[in-house]
Amino acid sequence: MGTITTINPANGTELETYEEHDKETALGKVDACHEAFLDWKMKSLQERADVISSIGQALRDNKEELAQLMTDEVGKLIGDSRDEVELCAGICDYTAKTGPDELADEKRNPDNADHGIVTYSPIGVVYGIQPWNFPAYQVVRYAIANLMAGNGVLLKHASNCTGSGLKLAEIFRKGGLPENLFTVLMIGHDLSDEVIAHDKVRGVTLTGSDKAGKHVAEKAGKLLKPTVLELGSNDAYLVLEDADLNTAAEVCAQARLYNNGQTCINGKRFIVTEKIYDDFLERFVSRFEAIKTGDPNADDSDMGPMARSDLRDTLQEQVDKSVEKGAKIECGGAIPDGEGAYYPATVLSNVSKGQPAYDDELFGPVASVIKAKDDEDAMRLANDSRYGLGGGILSGDTERAIELAKNHFDTGMVFVNVYGVADPRMPFGGVKNSGYGREHGGFGVKEFTNAKSIFVGASS
Repeated sequence: MGTITTINPANGTELETYEEHDKETALGKVDACHEAFLDWKMKSLQERADVISSIGQALRDNKEELAQLMTDEVGKLIGDSRDEVELCAGICDYTAKTGPDELADEKRNPDNADHGIVTYSPIGVVYGIQPWNFPAYQVVRYAIANLMAGNGVLLKHASNCTGSGLKLAEIFRKGGLPENLFTVLMIGHDLSDEVIAHDKVRGVTLTGSDKAGKHVAEKAGKLLKPTVLELGSNDAYLVLEDADLNTAAEVCAQARLYNNGQTCINGKRFIVTEKIYDDFLERFVSRFEAIKTGDPNADDSDMGPMARSDLRDTLQEQVDKSVEKGAKIECGGAIPDGEGAYYPATVLSNVSKGQPAYDDELFGPVASVIKAKDDEDAMRLANDSRYGLGGGILSGDTERAIELAKNHFDTGMVFVNVYGVADPRMPFGGVKNSGYGREHGGFGVKEFTNAKSIFVGASS
């Protein structure tokens, strides 16, 4: 049986070591989660909502401890970690308020019965495989929706934020969630496949790379188990000819650098029409050059370290390969001396097809600036990607930007003249290699339910 050791990416020190679960223990926890589900599914919608509301309060009560743990494990700015906990509590508030109505029985009038009922029944245990970049939010996003639906929830968290996953389980219990209903599995990939195959696991959700998504979809699909996949991205932000360039540079810098540049819906490609290209690039680069990278606990740090040194090495390889194929480094672009997994805010120009900076997801603080002939060409370039999670439009004509977002942007989310991460009121998810299914916005609570039709005849 192996171990997991978490490491602080800001200084390389070891934080904690955990024993991995062996097969017997892990599969036993799946069974225990199923047993807890059998009781939980019989709770009324309002009873479930009351517990979820209490979990939200428990998150707020334990905010500082959880926020500090996330910062220690993955290098998030401490202010961003606190904001993440508040977002998680807000998800609980929203779900507790809207969940009972979203999942309430619906009356229908079929021709072949006196009346009909559509009821949203829980399906059982849902297995979530989650990444490290938002150690609390990624978990809460799927777990709270499924608990509201009446399901049991399993979590395989990224190993480098194991402590955050266990802390969430503790907080959920403090909020009144029954024992074993939310269970953390400390396992490797091989055993994870066996969990997917377990007969008590009825659905699987993953947030991660498109490679991981294809693997999980194949394993679950062979067993006809439903999946929700939130995968990679290469989000494009269009800066159109009528955009206010100061606003555009500010929004685009925030879009690229938020969460140390490690967010699935960070802006990654910035597509600028040639008429304003030089002016925008100058303003954009100046904002990146002003970023102070440092201790994520310090109030004056604009950006902390990347989550792991191996991720930083991969990013550097992508930058180097892009430069070899013609990209130009405007600022940053090299691993600094000293301890910690730090990487500077970096801008690449002269980015074109065939470079990693154009084709692939660069998961770190590196922006790719691409020149377009005009607004129409910018839209074409934005959609020239195997991904389709999010994107943005910077324009002085909001109505025109909305029309482009609705009818032409081939993504699941579009931000107009603003950057945002997620909001429980709006559906979250993508298309193409960015996955399928939706979370939030009333959609997530139904993804792993059985929309059951009941036909009722007139009583004699």
